[in-house]
Amino acid sequence: MTEVTIRPLAAGDRAGWDPLWQGYLTYYESSVSAEVTETTWTRLIDPGEEPHGFCAVDASGNLIGIVHYLFHRSTWSVEGYCYLEDLFTDPDMRGGGVGRALIEAVYAAAAEKGATRIYWNTQHFNSRARVLYDRVATLSPFIQYRYSPK
Repeated sequence: MTEVTIRPLAAGDRAGWDPLWQGYLTYYESSVSAEVTETTWTRLIDPGEEPHGFCAVDASGNLIGIVHYLFHRSTWSVEGYCYLEDLFTDPDMRGGGVGRALIEAVYAAAAEKGATRIYWNTQHFNSRARVLYDRVATLSPFIQYRYSPK
């Protein structure tokens, strides 16, 4: 396992977060506007806002992974759920336990908040990550539908 420290994202992490965030978007053949990126970053480092974020830092202090998550109410639970929205590990660090450590940090945050479920989505072609996901969670039978009013 790669020597890694997991901690909340902080204002000084922007330079390390940006390439990981862009790598995540690129992997999913997606993009967002500079305004969305800036708003996301501002929310991530504000403890009173959602989403929340953790980063994985190597022994040299370099960010090598990120995860973003948020809490929401549910009609199926009094306590609510935790949605793990974004997870990305530097491609050179994959297979060393960084992704698992980030997921486990979200599990701990969700337990502290009293969430009764942690869930996330991935695309069917994300086979390498799905090997990890199959080890740390249960595959849901649900299919996601989307509508964008804009």
